[in-house]
Amino acid sequence: MKRVLITGKNSYVGNSFADWVKDDPNFEVYKISLRDSSWKEHNFSNYDVVLHVAGIAHVSTDPKMEDLYYKINRDLTIEVAEKAKSNGVTQFIFMSSIIVYGDSVPGGVITRETIPNPANFYGKSKLEAEKGIIPLNDDSFKVCIVRPPMIYGKNSKGNYPKLAKVARLLPVFPDIDNKRSMLHIDNLTEFIKQLILNQDQGYFFPQNKEYVNTSEMVRLIGEVHGKKVRLVKIFNPFIKPLITKINVLNKIFGSLYYMKNMDLTDTYKVNNLIETIVETESRNKIYE
Repeated sequence: MKRVLITGKNSYVGNSFADWVKDDPNFEVYKISLRDSSWKEHNFSNYDVVLHVAGIAHVSTDPKMEDLYYKINRDLTIEVAEKAKSNGVTQFIFMSSIIVYGDSVPGGVITRETIPNPANFYGKSKLEAEKGIIPLNDDSFKVCIVRPPMIYGKNSKGNYPKLAKVARLLPVFPDIDNKRSMLHIDNLTEFIKQLILNQDQGYFFPQNKEYVNTSEMVRLIGEVHGKKVRLVKIFNPFIKPLITKINVLNKIFGSLYYMKNMDLTDTYKVNNLIETIVETESRNKIYE
């Protein structure tokens, strides 16, 4: 039996993981809020694993937010990890992000040798949190740093819902060749489950089985909704020169992906790309 403490009661990833293992006799899941200092009085010795998902998830460029990002994403992470270790927890899982590599890397491809180079204080705060907790790793306290790419699924936030809205509204969409790593929430939660059961430690780079082409994803989302989205190249001469210059275009049409050999196993990949889109969109219809 693994007793897992999720730090962050309203976390999308945390709540999804709790739902994923709710009927699994190998897990007991508990949640705690870190919004005030009362968590410091909580006894962590009752748990085997801390899944740390509390943090500021959205990316802001407002300089007034910078101190808060470091306070929550870096300082709080380190403080929670130190408490977990001192209380006898044996595994600490930190949800970092692909964002630590920045908005773009040469050729869009990330290998194990790629040096993180965050472009904003969201990425910097995540990277500094990693650097703060890795020294805590030892045989009795196993630190897992997970750097997922864009996460999507039922009720997810971020870029995926925006693409889904575009797919439902527009009859045409630019046909641009790119490659991105993405991660469906079911694949991520199964990945976390396996991390815990295997008592793993180190850096991890989970992703879907297939790379995603943004244009093709929009077409598939439209198809799920019974709408045909025609992919056209007429806009390409205008868009392509601006991809690396305009952040929003880079996020949509730029390439950013992990090499496949960064994955140690495929066993957590319970759904392929088409299945994840069908799953996400069929569920999302209920909540629209």
